[in-house]
Amino acid sequence: MAEATTETVTITVDGTQIEARPGELVIAAAERAGVYIPRFCYHPRMRPVGMCRMCLVEVKGPRGFALQPACFIPVADGQEVVTTSDKVKKAQDGVLEFLLINHPLDCPVCDKGGECPLQDQTLTFGPGETRFVEEKRHWEKPIALSELVYIDRERCIQCDRCTRFADEIAGDPLIEFVGRGDHIEVNTFPDQPFSSYFSGNTVQICPVGALLARPYRFRARPWDLEQVESTCTQCAVGCRIAVQSSGTELTRYIGIDSDPVNHGWLCDKGRFSYEATNSTERVTTPLVRKGDELVEASWGEALGVVANGLDNARRVHGSSAVAVLGGARLPNEDAYAWARLAKGVLGTDNVDCQLGDGLPAEAVLGLPRATIDETCAASAVVLLAPDIKEELPVLYLRLRAAAVDHGVPLIELSPHGTGLSRYARASLAYRPGEAPALARALVADADATGDVAGVAVAAVNEARAALRDAGENVVVVLGRPSLAESGESIADAAAALAGRPGVRFLPALRRSNVHGALDMGLAPGVLPGRVSLDAGQGWFRDAWGRVPEARGMGASEIVAAAAEGRIQALVLLGADPACDFPDRRLAREAVAGAGFVVAVDTFLTESSRHADVVLPAAAFAERPGTTTNLEGRVTRLGQKIVPPGVAWPDWMIAVELAHRLGDDLGVESLGDIWDELCRLAPSHAGLTRDVLSYREYRDGIVAPPALDAHGAPDPAIATDASAGASTSVPADVDPAATPGLLAVETQGDPSTAIDPADGADAADASDAADADDEGDDEAAPALQAPPLLTFEPGEVTADTPPLDGYALRLVTSRPLYDAGTITQMSPSLAALGRTTVLRANPYDLDRLGLGNGGRVRVRSKHRGGFVVEAVPDMAVPRGSVWVPFNPVGDGAAELIDATQPVNDVRVETV
Repeated sequence: MAEATTETVTITVDGTQIEARPGELVIAAAERAGVYIPRFCYHPRMRPVGMCRMCLVEVKGPRGFALQPACFIPVADGQEVVTTSDKVKKAQDGVLEFLLINHPLDCPVCDKGGECPLQDQTLTFGPGETRFVEEKRHWEKPIALSELVYIDRERCIQCDRCTRFADEIAGDPLIEFVGRGDHIEVNTFPDQPFSSYFSGNTVQICPVGALLARPYRFRARPWDLEQVESTCTQCAVGCRIAVQSSGTELTRYIGIDSDPVNHGWLCDKGRFSYEATNSTERVTTPLVRKGDELVEASWGEALGVVANGLDNARRVHGSSAVAVLGGARLPNEDAYAWARLAKGVLGTDNVDCQLGDGLPAEAVLGLPRATIDETCAASAVVLLAPDIKEELPVLYLRLRAAAVDHGVPLIELSPHGTGLSRYARASLAYRPGEAPALARALVADADATGDVAGVAVAAVNEARAALRDAGENVVVVLGRPSLAESGESIADAAAALAGRPGVRFLPALRRSNVHGALDMGLAPGVLPGRVSLDAGQGWFRDAWGRVPEARGMGASEIVAAAAEGRIQALVLLGADPACDFPDRRLAREAVAGAGFVVAVDTFLTESSRHADVVLPAAAFAERPGTTTNLEGRVTRLGQKIVPPGVAWPDWMIAVELAHRLGDDLGVESLGDIWDELCRLAPSHAGLTRDVLSYREYRDGIVAPPALDAHGAPDPAIATDASAGASTSVPADVDPAATPGLLAVETQGDPSTAIDPADGADAADASDAADADDEGDDEAAPALQAPPLLTFEPGEVTADTPPLDGYALRLVTSRPLYDAGTITQMSPSLAALGRTTVLRANPYDLDRLGLGNGGRVRVRSKHRGGFVVEAVPDMAVPRGSVWVPFNPVGDGAAELIDATQPVNDVRVETV
């Protein structure tokens, strides 16, 4: 976070002098001083337009006081502002009276009733009665702007919030004002629905009930709701949200303005995914295979079968015959419990929370890391990642704003076009498998003299010039651009870029808590706390009693070994390799070939349907804990409802299995697990439960934290917080900017995500740390904590194989709305998936006689094939084709051979 400037100006508001920041708007400065000026069009995250005129105040000028819009006038030293004069009051009365001329009096049936800024401000600042008796304007209502958003045009007050958000923030100007005078309305362009990934934000910021979320329509009232603050877990960005429920069901998620992360915005997948939690398809009781069927069983019976199966595999075939896949959806505490069960009890290092679609753990954990704020403030950003708009949508909003609003040059290295390509200073479309060569060319001492990896020499040197001008303030957004090429090649490219002085990395892995799971040791060759197996063996053996002796297998090796019958016990932690592993045929063979399969999951998936035992797990909002986003920021998860049936949190399952295997993890609560983690994991030293509950750290703490002399996180790195009493939402929420948060807080019966220590100040951290130091003196570990892991790339073992003249190289990445379990179990999202298309360069389609596209058959040498519609796309480099991964229907997983560094396909006309 950038340091706040100490320079201020002094203004007078209603006779009281206050300090304001230079350039700050009057409306914001007054609000910080406790003077609330009513508003409709103003939103702190968007540019002011001064449209509604509700914020008119008197500002003194050369000719005395005059009415001015407080949302449009910046402060000036010595400025005088009056917000409560008769002239201001009359102006507010007039604005509200005009807004209500045609506004329907349907508050009892309006979804916004009870949390409506128009309703609130009419009661507070309005005239109390109207002089108009004429018939109000009527429209057909509601009409669908998209599958998710309806509009009631009679209620619209033309504040321009929704259209400005779509244009300024999302970059999807798909809605606009249409008509003139009293016939003006917000609408879409002909045959172009409001198909934005961020459309739900317009509903959230609408100050009236004009925009409606179809999944929430007529579902609840604010006074019926309870809420808890939490963190969205639909991807790895970690957006802060308020989880709201009515009775035993979740009703909606509302974005909370977390300055370091999401600025209050959510993607639609994250916003409406609560429908999956409410699904009647949830696994609610343990299932044990008897014959060819999975039948319901008690927890005692199911755990007994699992313990026997794991123990038999370990005793007969050795620990190397046991493997654990998944865990990226688990909270940190649960992931730690399973890492300790696997590595400290079962003794296996065949553990991987990534399903062959990520990067080597050492690269993710060992490269110097940047935060989102640091990335957006960099002198240049290199994108070596998948399509950020599809996989990490709110990070896309932050990066887009950095490029558009702040001029940060984006240099994109990708084998296909992405949502950020049009904002990039240079977009280098490399041939699949050749990213290392392109990365080395970018950081070489001399300019390129010829084309590199299929990229024109001029484009390469233009990107080099942008990097040279950026100096050492360069951040690389690092992920897996294509699942059809190996993660090792991307790690090699990252190693080349890491050779540039001062470069830092922001990981762009998509799975919700994959970074927390890696921190907890759910990967081969690493132990909790970002410690390598070699460096941490003594430390963790002393604490756990046992650790693996040698590095185990990663996901791709585990799947291949299971398919060959070498894995005798396979545990799936919320993982569905049959759908999510890049090589679908190999994954299906692995699930069928493993000797004993245990699935810990919330739904029956293609993989868990073939398991020997299925254990029901609690889902998001059904258990508390912590999660870690792509920056390494640790934030809290709030529990709002109870799990269905007899589902358990994952950590309880791990603890009980350890007991049945003759061991004892020595923990009885999440608090016990976190205390042990903070004691043993070097990356989390000082991140105690008390510290995480301080108001200053409501937005989380990036691990490893900067510690003060007492071993507590330095309060200087904390975000600003209100000095008021702790509530389940931040105290500085603007009720007009985020309708719904404070309405539930004041009218409902809110719960809180924070432990009883909440409300303490970070200044108390030193005292707590001192007390911990005193208590630890007697039982201090005999060994010294191991060092944090650093990335040391290995040798590149093989060059990319040449492409033959009859094949095209496959590129694939995930769409936002895919065939994933959560999406398909959320009815509002399931219908948003796109049909499968093959995208190819027009040059390659011309060679097939399909200049304008058409039906083709695509097949691979080692896998199957299918028929698909081909469309021309200049963003796909020559010699390549792009096919989506895991769409509804046939996708790239049917073509990929995970044993190959790249995958070639044949395309034929049909």
